[in-house]
Amino acid sequence: MSLRHEILRITTAAFETAQREGSLPAGEIGEIGIERPQNPEHGDYACNTPLRLARVMRMDPFRIAEIVSSHFCTDGAVANVSAVRPGFINMSMSPQWLAGRIPGILASSGGTVTSEIRGGGRVQVEYVSGNPTGPLHVGHIRGAVYGSALANVLRETGYDVQTEYYINDYGNQAEQFAASLHACYLQLFGQDAEVPEDGYHGSYIKDLAVEIKKEVGAEYLDGGTEEIGAMGMRRMLSSITHDLKSLGIEFDNWYSELSLHTSGKYSKVIQLLDDGAFLEDRDGARWFKASELGEDKDNVVVRSNGSPTYFASDIAYHYDKFTEGGYDRVIDIWGADHHGHVPRIKAGIEAVGIAPEKLEILITQIVTLKRDGELVRVSKRTGEMITLEEVVNEVGSDACRFLFLMRSLDSQMDFDLELAKQQTVENPVYYVQYAHARIASILRLAAERDIDYSTGEVSLLIHPAESALIKKMLQLPELLELMGRNLAPHHLPHYSMDLATSFHTFYQQCRVVSSDPLDKEITAARLKLVEAAKLVLSKCLGLMIVSAPEEM
Repeated sequence: MSLRHEILRITTAAFETAQREGSLPAGEIGEIGIERPQNPEHGDYACNTPLRLARVMRMDPFRIAEIVSSHFCTDGAVANVSAVRPGFINMSMSPQWLAGRIPGILASSGGTVTSEIRGGGRVQVEYVSGNPTGPLHVGHIRGAVYGSALANVLRETGYDVQTEYYINDYGNQAEQFAASLHACYLQLFGQDAEVPEDGYHGSYIKDLAVEIKKEVGAEYLDGGTEEIGAMGMRRMLSSITHDLKSLGIEFDNWYSELSLHTSGKYSKVIQLLDDGAFLEDRDGARWFKASELGEDKDNVVVRSNGSPTYFASDIAYHYDKFTEGGYDRVIDIWGADHHGHVPRIKAGIEAVGIAPEKLEILITQIVTLKRDGELVRVSKRTGEMITLEEVVNEVGSDACRFLFLMRSLDSQMDFDLELAKQQTVENPVYYVQYAHARIASILRLAAERDIDYSTGEVSLLIHPAESALIKKMLQLPELLELMGRNLAPHHLPHYSMDLATSFHTFYQQCRVVSSDPLDKEITAARLKLVEAAKLVLSKCLGLMIVSAPEEM
C-alpha cells in the first residue's frame, strides 16, 4: 500500500470513530483531503477536511481537528498527530513502521512501486507517427520519449497497453515524395528531371536515389514513380525504426494509412457518415457537417478531385482503433501544429458512434536546441533540419530520454546539448545514474567482504536520514497513480532526482559498511536499505528507459 493510501485509511478511521462515539455529528464526511505540507516541520502529511466540514457540522474547524486527532491510532504508520489552526491535522510517520516496509520491497524486487490501480482496461498509445517521407527530426524526440514513458507508466498501473505508429503512406505527401525521389533517380542518369516545387528537396532524397539506383539500375527510367516511391518509403521506415531503437523504443504495431483504403475500411466509414446525414455535397467537394455537432465550421472530407483529405482518413483510422482494436481508451500524442485538428477529429468519431471522451489527445510544444547558450537551427552536417539520429549520437540515449522528459508536454523547452554531455552532478541524468552506481559499489564491497546481511534487523533503521530515504521510496506508488491518471510521466525524472538526493544524504550521514564488529547489526540493516533503494531507483530508471549503470 502506498503511503498516501495508508494515511488516508488511518485518517478515515479516525473520523469514523469520532462520529461513532458521538464526538462529531453524524453525516456524510465526503472525500478526505490529504496533502504533503510544504514545510517539513509540519509533518509528513496534513488533512484539511475540518475546514470543509466546519459549516456542515456547525463547529469551529480547529475543534474538529482536535477531536479527530484524539481518535487517531498511533501504533502503526502514524506516530504523531496534532491539530493546527485554523483547522489542519498534521501527521508524522513512524520510523519503526517505515523500516518495516523494507522486507516488502526486497521480497518483490521493488514491489512497493506497483500501484494499486489494477485492471484499468485496454489502452492504445499512438505517438511519433512522423511521415515516412523524411528522417525523424529533433521535434519528434519529445513525443517519442513521452509516449514510451507514458506507456510504461500505464502498464505499471495495471492497464493493458498497446503502442502504435501510424504510417502516413497514402495521399498527396506520399505522391510528392515518390515524384521527388523519382526525379532525383532520373537525374543520376543525366536526365533533365525536376523535383516538384512543393516536393522534397532534402539531401536525404538524393541519398535515397543513389541507393535505389544501386539496387535496380536503370529499371525505372521509363516510368515506375509509384514503385520508386514504395522503395523509398520502405527505406525511410527502416531508418525510422533504427532511430527509434536507438532511443530504446519499439512499437507493438505499425499501422499503414494505405491499408485503410485497400481494405475498404475507409469506404465503410464514409458510408457511415453518409448514412448518418453528416455529409453534404458543396462546391464539388464532400463536406463533413461538424457544425451540427457543435463545431465552428464544416470540413472537407473528399476533395473536388475525388481524393480524401487527411481528416477523412483520420476518422476511419480512429474508428478502426475502437471497433477492431477494442480499446477502452486511445491516447494520441501529436505535434504542436495539429492543435486545431483536435476538436474536429473528436466530432468525426462521434459522428460514427464513438464516444469522443474515449479519445485523449496530447499536444507537444516546441523544443529549442541550444549549445553554449546559442540557438542551434540547422544540422552541422547537412545545413538542413537536425535529425533525431544526430542528437542521440551526440548526447546519448539516456540524456535524451531523461532531459526531454523533464518538462510537461504543454510547455516549451530548451534542450542544452552541452549540459546533456556533462559527466558532472550538474547534469540531472548523470546525478541519478551516479547514485545507482554508488549503491551498486556498496553492495559489491559487501560481497567482497562476504557480509551476509540476509538476517539484518530493519527495526534498527530509525535514523532521520534512513526514514527520509524510505519515505521517498514509498512515494513512488502514489506518484505512479498520479501519472497514470493525469497522463503525466514527466514527474519520473524529478522523482528520481529526489530519490537520488535522499540516498546521497543518507550515505553522507550513515556509514553503511563498517569493519567494526560492534557495528555488524547496523551494517546488515543498512545493506538491506541500500539494496531496496537500488531496486526502486532501478525501477524508476527502467520506466524512463534510461540505463541503470553498475559503475561509472
